[in-house]
Amino acid sequence: MPRVTFTQNIQRHVPCPPTEADGGTVREVLERVFAANPRARDYVLDDQGAVRRHMVVFVNGRQIRDRTHLSDAVPSNGEVCVMQALSGG
Repeated sequence: MPRVTFTQNIQRHVPCPPTEADGGTVREVLERVFAANPRARDYVLDDQGAVRRHMVVFVNGRQIRDRTHLSDAVPSNGEVCVMQALSGG
C-alpha cells in the first residue's frame, strides 16, 4: 500500500502524520488520506481539486505531471510526498 508523507513545514499549519492509503493514482491515494483529514485537503488542493500553486507532489521522488486531475500512477509500494513549493529570491 502506498505511503503518504507531508513535510514538516506543512505540518506546522495542518497536522497530517505519515500514513498509508490504497489507490492506483495520486487522486485516489490523496482522497483516501483527505477523507480522514479534510483540513489537509483544503491546504493542498484548491476548490476545483487541483494541486494549489504553492504545493508540489512527488511519487517515488518524481514530481507529478498532472496537477489538475492527479492521474499520475502510484505503484502499490510507492511513496507520495506532499510539500510546499519554494519560491522567491
